[in-house]
Amino acid sequence: MPGHPFFWLDVFAEAPLSGNGLAVVLEADGLTDETMLAFARETGLSETTFVQSASAEAAAAGADYRNRIWTIAEEIPFAGHPSLGTAVAVALGDGLDEASLTQETRVGLQRVDVFRQDEAWLASVVQEPAEFGEVFPPERVAPALGIDPDLIDSRYSSQLVSTGLPALLVPMRDLDALAACRGDADGLNTLELGLTLNLYPFVFDVPSRTVRSRCFALDLGDFEDPATGSAAGPLVAYLQDILDVDRIEIHQGVEMGRPSLIEARMDSGRPRVSGKVQVVMSGRVTLPE
Repeated sequence: MPGHPFFWLDVFAEAPLSGNGLAVVLEADGLTDETMLAFARETGLSETTFVQSASAEAAAAGADYRNRIWTIAEEIPFAGHPSLGTAVAVALGDGLDEASLTQETRVGLQRVDVFRQDEAWLASVVQEPAEFGEVFPPERVAPALGIDPDLIDSRYSSQLVSTGLPALLVPMRDLDALAACRGDADGLNTLELGLTLNLYPFVFDVPSRTVRSRCFALDLGDFEDPATGSAAGPLVAYLQDILDVDRIEIHQGVEMGRPSLIEARMDSGRPRVSGKVQVVMSGRVTLPE
Protein backbone atom coordinates (compact mmCIF):
# COMPACT_ATOMS: atom_id res chain seq x y z
CA MET A 1 0.00 0.00 0.00
CA PRO A 2 1.50 3.37 -0.97
CA GLY A 3 2.28 6.08 1.54
CA HIS A 4 3.20 6.03 5.21
CA PRO A 5 0.95 5.00 8.12
CA PHE A 6 -0.20 8.15 9.89
CA PHE A 7 -1.88 8.90 13.24
CA TRP A 8 -3.30 12.10 14.73
CA LEU A 9 -3.44 11.87 18.52
CA ASP A 10 -4.33 14.03 21.52
CA VAL A 11 -1.86 13.51 24.37
CA PHE A 12 -2.38 14.24 28.08
CA ALA A 13 -6.07 14.37 27.11
CA GLU A 14 -8.93 13.07 29.23
CA ALA A 15 -11.14 13.21 26.11
CA PRO A 16 -10.57 13.77 22.38
CA LEU A 17 -10.01 17.37 21.25
CA SER A 18 -8.28 18.31 24.49
CA GLY A 19 -4.68 17.95 25.57
CA ASN A 20 -1.85 18.45 23.08
CA GLY A 21 -2.23 17.36 19.47
CA LEU A 22 0.45 15.23 17.80
CA ALA A 23 0.89 13.89 14.28
CA VAL A 24 2.96 10.69 13.88
CA VAL A 25 4.31 9.29 10.62
CA LEU A 26 5.49 5.66 10.74
CA GLU A 27 7.91 3.89 8.38
CA ALA A 28 9.74 7.17 7.78
CA ASP A 29 13.27 5.91 7.01
CA GLY A 30 13.26 7.35 3.49
CA LEU A 31 12.18 10.87 4.40
CA THR A 32 14.61 13.77 4.20
CA ASP A 33 14.95 16.46 6.84
CA GLU A 34 13.45 18.94 4.39
CA THR A 35 10.35 16.77 3.92
CA MET A 36 9.91 16.22 7.66
CA LEU A 37 10.11 19.95 8.38
CA ALA A 38 7.71 20.74 5.54
CA PHE A 39 5.15 18.21 6.79
CA ALA A 40 5.50 19.48 10.37
CA ARG A 41 4.63 22.93 9.04
CA GLU A 42 1.73 21.41 7.10
CA THR A 43 0.19 19.97 10.28
CA GLY A 44 0.68 23.25 12.18
CA LEU A 45 0.99 21.34 15.47
CA SER A 46 3.53 22.07 18.19
CA GLU A 47 5.30 18.82 17.27
CA THR A 48 5.13 16.18 14.55
CA THR A 49 7.15 12.97 14.84
CA PHE A 50 8.64 10.54 12.35
CA VAL A 51 9.46 6.96 13.32
CA GLN A 52 12.66 5.62 11.79
CA SER A 53 14.84 2.58 12.40
CA ALA A 54 17.10 2.93 15.41
CA SER A 55 20.79 3.50 14.78
CA ALA A 56 23.00 0.42 15.03
CA GLU A 57 24.43 1.55 18.37
CA ALA A 58 21.01 2.33 19.85
CA ALA A 59 19.51 -0.90 18.54
CA ALA A 60 22.31 -2.85 20.19
CA ALA A 61 21.41 -1.09 23.45
CA GLY A 62 17.75 -2.11 23.11
CA ALA A 63 16.11 0.72 21.15
CA ASP A 64 13.01 -0.30 19.19
CA TYR A 65 12.91 2.81 16.97
CA ARG A 66 14.26 6.30 16.50
CA ASN A 67 11.86 9.15 17.29
CA ARG A 68 12.52 12.27 15.17
CA ILE A 69 10.66 15.21 16.74
CA TRP A 70 9.99 18.37 14.70
CA THR A 71 8.37 21.68 15.52
CA ILE A 72 7.32 24.02 12.73
CA ALA A 73 10.76 25.62 13.05
CA GLU A 74 13.29 22.84 13.67
CA GLU A 75 14.07 19.37 14.94
CA ILE A 76 14.36 19.22 18.73
CA PRO A 77 16.28 16.70 20.84
CA PHE A 78 13.45 15.56 23.11
CA ALA A 79 9.86 16.32 24.06
CA GLY A 80 7.28 14.84 26.40
CA HIS A 81 3.96 14.45 24.62
CA PRO A 82 5.66 13.30 21.38
CA SER A 83 7.32 10.50 23.35
CA LEU A 84 4.02 9.18 24.70
CA GLY A 85 2.01 9.67 21.53
CA THR A 86 4.62 8.17 19.22
CA ALA A 87 4.82 5.00 21.33
CA VAL A 88 1.04 4.64 21.14
CA ALA A 89 1.19 5.05 17.35
CA VAL A 90 3.92 2.39 17.12
CA ALA A 91 1.82 -0.01 19.21
CA LEU A 92 -1.21 0.68 17.02
CA GLY A 93 0.85 0.13 13.88
CA ASP A 94 2.03 -3.21 15.24
CA GLY A 95 -1.47 -4.28 16.31
CA LEU A 96 -0.61 -4.31 20.03
CA ASP A 97 -2.85 -3.45 22.98
CA GLU A 98 0.09 -2.87 25.32
CA ALA A 99 3.83 -2.56 24.96
CA SER A 100 7.01 -1.46 26.68
CA LEU A 101 9.06 0.30 24.01
CA THR A 102 12.45 1.98 24.03
CA GLN A 103 12.83 5.05 21.85
CA GLU A 104 16.04 6.63 20.61
CA THR A 105 16.19 10.42 20.76
CA ARG A 106 19.07 12.86 20.51
CA VAL A 107 19.43 12.87 24.31
CA GLY A 108 19.57 9.08 24.72
CA LEU A 109 17.19 6.16 25.18
CA GLN A 110 13.89 6.38 27.04
CA ARG A 111 11.47 3.58 27.91
CA VAL A 112 7.82 4.29 27.13
CA ASP A 113 5.07 2.04 28.50
CA VAL A 114 1.64 2.08 26.83
CA PHE A 115 -1.56 0.09 27.18
CA ARG A 116 -5.08 0.43 25.84
CA GLN A 117 -7.77 1.35 28.36
CA ASP A 118 -11.26 1.27 26.82
CA GLU A 119 -11.25 3.86 24.00
CA ALA A 120 -8.11 5.63 25.22
CA TRP A 121 -4.51 4.69 25.96
CA LEU A 122 -2.42 5.22 29.07
CA ALA A 123 1.23 6.02 28.49
CA SER A 124 4.27 6.96 30.54
CA VAL A 125 7.88 7.78 29.78
CA VAL A 126 10.93 7.68 32.03
CA GLN A 127 12.92 10.81 31.24
CA GLU A 128 16.62 11.49 31.64
CA PRO A 129 17.93 12.55 35.08
CA ALA A 130 17.28 16.24 35.68
CA GLU A 131 20.09 18.73 35.19
CA PHE A 132 19.76 21.90 37.29
CA GLY A 133 20.98 25.12 35.75
CA GLU A 134 20.98 28.85 36.34
CA VAL A 135 18.73 30.57 38.91
CA PHE A 136 17.07 33.86 37.91
CA PRO A 137 15.84 36.71 40.14
CA PRO A 138 12.23 37.86 39.52
CA GLU A 139 13.39 41.17 38.04
CA ARG A 140 15.28 39.33 35.32
CA VAL A 141 12.66 36.76 34.29
CA ALA A 142 9.50 38.89 34.55
CA PRO A 143 9.98 40.71 31.20
CA ALA A 144 9.94 37.35 29.38
CA LEU A 145 6.39 36.83 30.67
CA GLY A 146 5.25 40.42 30.19
CA ILE A 147 4.47 40.85 33.90
CA ASP A 148 5.60 42.82 36.94
CA PRO A 149 8.23 41.06 39.08
CA ASP A 150 5.98 41.10 42.16
CA LEU A 151 3.68 38.53 40.46
CA ILE A 152 6.46 35.92 40.79
CA ASP A 153 6.49 33.93 44.04
CA SER A 154 9.72 35.02 45.73
CA ARG A 155 9.64 32.08 48.17
CA TYR A 156 10.96 29.82 45.42
CA SER A 157 13.57 30.24 42.69
CA SER A 158 13.02 30.61 38.97
CA GLN A 159 15.43 28.05 37.57
CA LEU A 160 16.50 26.33 34.37
CA VAL A 161 16.00 22.56 34.66
CA SER A 162 16.33 20.03 31.85
CA THR A 163 15.64 16.34 31.21
CA GLY A 164 16.52 16.78 27.54
CA LEU A 165 14.90 20.10 26.63
CA PRO A 166 15.50 23.03 29.03
CA ALA A 167 12.55 24.51 30.91
CA LEU A 168 12.73 27.83 32.72
CA LEU A 169 10.47 27.12 35.71
CA VAL A 170 8.87 30.27 37.12
CA PRO A 171 6.79 30.00 40.34
CA MET A 172 3.84 32.41 40.29
CA ARG A 173 2.19 34.11 43.27
CA ASP A 174 -1.36 32.87 42.50
CA LEU A 175 -3.73 31.91 39.69
CA ASP A 176 -4.42 35.53 38.79
CA ALA A 177 -0.69 36.06 38.35
CA LEU A 178 -0.52 32.96 36.17
CA ALA A 179 -3.40 34.22 34.02
CA ALA A 180 -1.56 37.53 33.49
CA CYS A 181 1.42 35.81 31.83
CA ARG A 182 2.06 36.05 28.12
CA GLY A 183 5.02 34.96 26.05
CA ASP A 184 7.22 37.92 25.17
CA ALA A 185 9.96 37.04 22.69
CA ASP A 186 11.72 40.40 23.13
CA GLY A 187 11.65 39.96 26.90
CA LEU A 188 13.15 36.48 26.61
CA ASN A 189 15.97 37.84 24.52
CA THR A 190 17.02 39.98 27.47
CA LEU A 191 17.86 36.76 29.32
CA GLU A 192 20.54 36.07 26.69
CA LEU A 193 20.15 32.30 27.03
CA GLY A 194 20.70 31.53 23.36
CA LEU A 195 18.88 28.19 23.42
CA THR A 196 15.55 26.58 22.65
CA LEU A 197 13.53 26.22 25.84
CA ASN A 198 10.10 26.11 27.40
CA LEU A 199 9.15 29.12 29.51
CA TYR A 200 7.01 27.52 32.20
CA PRO A 201 5.16 29.62 34.80
CA PHE A 202 3.29 27.58 37.41
CA VAL A 203 1.36 27.70 40.68
CA PHE A 204 1.91 24.83 43.13
CA ASP A 205 -0.64 23.97 45.81
CA VAL A 206 1.40 22.19 48.47
CA PRO A 207 -1.41 20.37 50.40
CA SER A 208 -3.00 18.81 47.29
CA ARG A 209 0.26 18.34 45.34
CA THR A 210 -1.44 19.88 42.31
CA VAL A 211 -0.02 22.35 39.79
CA ARG A 212 -1.60 24.81 37.39
CA SER A 213 0.81 25.74 34.64
CA ARG A 214 1.24 27.40 31.28
CA CYS A 215 4.03 27.04 28.74
CA PHE A 216 5.36 29.42 26.11
CA ALA A 217 7.64 27.97 23.43
CA LEU A 218 9.17 31.24 22.36
CA ASP A 219 11.32 29.78 19.61
CA LEU A 220 8.00 29.64 17.72
CA GLY A 221 7.04 33.23 18.53
CA ASP A 222 4.31 33.84 21.10
CA PHE A 223 3.09 30.24 20.94
CA GLU A 224 1.45 28.69 24.02
CA ASP A 225 1.61 24.93 24.51
CA PRO A 226 -1.41 23.14 26.04
CA ALA A 227 0.55 20.26 27.63
CA THR A 228 4.31 20.03 28.08
CA GLY A 229 5.71 16.73 29.28
CA SER A 230 9.30 17.88 28.80
CA ALA A 231 8.63 20.59 31.42
CA ALA A 232 6.59 18.34 33.74
CA GLY A 233 9.62 16.09 34.33
CA PRO A 234 11.91 18.98 35.28
CA LEU A 235 9.17 20.43 37.50
CA VAL A 236 8.73 17.31 39.65
CA ALA A 237 12.52 17.03 39.98
CA TYR A 238 12.67 20.70 41.01
CA LEU A 239 9.90 20.27 43.60
CA GLN A 240 11.60 17.21 45.03
CA ASP A 241 14.80 19.22 45.31
CA ILE A 242 13.26 22.20 47.14
CA LEU A 243 10.24 20.70 48.95
CA ASP A 244 10.85 16.92 48.98
CA VAL A 245 7.73 16.41 46.85
CA ASP A 246 8.10 13.42 44.52
CA ARG A 247 4.64 13.17 42.89
CA ILE A 248 2.43 15.87 41.34
CA GLU A 249 -0.64 16.31 39.15
CA ILE A 250 -0.40 19.10 36.57
CA HIS A 251 -3.33 20.92 34.97
CA GLN A 252 -2.28 22.87 31.89
CA GLY A 253 -3.98 24.38 28.84
CA VAL A 254 -6.97 25.67 30.82
CA GLU A 255 -6.53 29.26 29.63
CA MET A 256 -6.36 28.01 26.02
CA GLY A 257 -9.53 25.91 26.14
CA ARG A 258 -7.40 22.74 25.71
CA PRO A 259 -7.41 21.28 29.25
CA SER A 260 -4.66 18.76 29.87
CA LEU A 261 -3.79 16.45 32.74
CA ILE A 262 -0.20 15.32 33.35
CA GLU A 263 1.00 13.08 36.16
CA ALA A 264 4.67 13.28 37.10
CA ARG A 265 6.62 11.41 39.75
CA MET A 266 10.17 10.49 40.56
CA ASP A 267 11.14 6.93 39.69
CA SER A 268 14.57 5.74 40.89
CA GLY A 269 16.05 9.20 40.49
CA ARG A 270 14.46 9.95 37.11
CA PRO A 271 11.16 11.71 36.36
CA ARG A 272 8.32 9.55 35.03
CA VAL A 273 5.65 11.49 33.15
CA SER A 274 2.26 9.89 32.41
CA GLY A 275 -1.09 10.66 30.85
CA LYS A 276 -3.90 9.54 28.59
CA VAL A 277 -3.65 9.44 24.79
CA GLN A 278 -6.71 9.71 22.55
CA VAL A 279 -6.71 8.60 18.89
CA VAL A 280 -8.39 11.24 16.73
CA MET A 281 -7.77 9.87 13.24
CA SER A 282 -5.54 7.55 11.27
CA GLY A 283 -4.74 6.74 7.67
CA ARG A 284 -1.86 6.98 5.24
CA VAL A 285 0.02 10.03 4.01
CA THR A 286 2.00 10.38 0.78
CA LEU A 287 5.22 12.36 1.17
CA PRO A 288 8.13 12.95 -1.21
CA GLU A 289 11.29 10.97 -0.47
